[in-house]
Amino acid sequence: MGDSTPLLSESSEPPLLQKHLPSLDSTIELFLGDFGWAQFLQAIIVSFSWFFDAQQTFITVFTDAEPNWHCTSSSCNSSFSNLCQLPNSSWDWDRPKHVSIISEWALECSGSFITGLPASSFFIGCLIGGLVLSTLADSSLGRKKMLFLSCLMMSFTTLLTAFSTNIWIYSFLRFVTGFGRATIGTSALVLSTELVGKRWRGQVGIVGFFCFTLGFLSLPAIGYTHQSHSWRTLYFLTSIPTLFYSILVHFLVRESPRWLFVRGRKEDAISTLKCISPSITMSFSSLSFEQETWNVDLYSAIGVLVKRKWAFRRLCAVMGTGFGIGMVYYGMPLALGSLDFNLYLSVTLNALSELPASLVAFFLIGKLNRRSSLLVFTILSGVCSILSVLKGFNPWAELQIGLELVSFFSACSAFNVLLIFTIELFPTCVRNSALSMVRQAVVLGGVFSPMLAAAGRANGGVVSYGVFGVVVGVCGLFVVCLPETRGRGICDTMVEEEHKETANCIAVGLVV
Repeated sequence: MGDSTPLLSESSEPPLLQKHLPSLDSTIELFLGDFGWAQFLQAIIVSFSWFFDAQQTFITVFTDAEPNWHCTSSSCNSSFSNLCQLPNSSWDWDRPKHVSIISEWALECSGSFITGLPASSFFIGCLIGGLVLSTLADSSLGRKKMLFLSCLMMSFTTLLTAFSTNIWIYSFLRFVTGFGRATIGTSALVLSTELVGKRWRGQVGIVGFFCFTLGFLSLPAIGYTHQSHSWRTLYFLTSIPTLFYSILVHFLVRESPRWLFVRGRKEDAISTLKCISPSITMSFSSLSFEQETWNVDLYSAIGVLVKRKWAFRRLCAVMGTGFGIGMVYYGMPLALGSLDFNLYLSVTLNALSELPASLVAFFLIGKLNRRSSLLVFTILSGVCSILSVLKGFNPWAELQIGLELVSFFSACSAFNVLLIFTIELFPTCVRNSALSMVRQAVVLGGVFSPMLAAAGRANGGVVSYGVFGVVVGVCGLFVVCLPETRGRGICDTMVEEEHKETANCIAVGLVV
């Protein structure tokens, strides 16, 4: 039933799902099994792109930080918070000027818009890049080429950023870096999970989250060991390994057989399957698969998602939830400077809090209901974010950072579950595009984060963390509109997904 027969036929006979051709999910499990070492190796290589992605996402926490300063004359009072009202000759930075763009380019009095411009430019670049490039992995380029080109572009622009001469060139290069890396996480996640069956799909997806955590955790280590060096050193040290990784992806990573089958490249898909599992000896000549009847071009995948009511409803719900999660996920590390705590230690603790979030997802993703867990994590994140800056509630810095960590941990856990949830909600032919749109919603939340973080520096983070908490708590309520997907097989075509949706509705009707 791979033809263009409408979902609801004029005949009174109900659709018979058992007549459908086998799905790619069942076929890959039949020939490769649930999981193998070749699949594991590819998942590790592909997922490691998240390591470099994390470095560029949070690198401005250190390169754009405002350094500590001290008085150099008797006319200066070190307890005075606004150094812009002090004579330039009465104070100096604690460390060399080149450790941050703020001190090197004398931006300490430029206002929150200018100082937050590089970070906001990065997220705006991510947003635009995701909108422009999101469907290329589903259409002409595929998962592997998209991942390779994104990593390559990110490495080159990161290297060029180290040669910036002013805030405007620097912000532009951060924008281009964000544009280039926009599809890294999506392509890596989809490529690694489309090779395995439903039993291990969630665990394979979590590998990327572990790598992202390691990349985030590497920043305070690099920053602390090079805290007297120029901020440009951080860009040098993070760009060169990314370049070598891009070359590794080009030569070692295989394209997704699911995508190849959906695109009609059956011989390439079979070659990939045999390469991953050389023990396969069965003939593929008799196999047939449901194929899409529409042509995938640059924006047709998004168009199909919008035209089908069930897909549009799901897309809006996960994007709304992603917006709130993104504001907290990207905003909290940027706002740590407003808390009364050591910056290197607080960033390290935030990075470490991603590890238990990834562990929770890795070991419990098969047991967690997607909807209820997302609801719990978003509400918990919102409540703790507000409590962390509530006047009179947290008299000690340790309690404040503790509540902040719980909030960030909950946001990380919600982000991990949301990505896996999105993979399970949409079929193969539009999965990469749907996941890209969700990530763009997450990034859109991140666009507002630098400005909110800068606005919170003057009041101890009340504005920033207060807004973070309200937004993530409200946006988390959108998940109640989504169907539960735990333990359900994924579909490969829109027709197959619609048949499954119709069958579920019929089954509910019979029960009622």
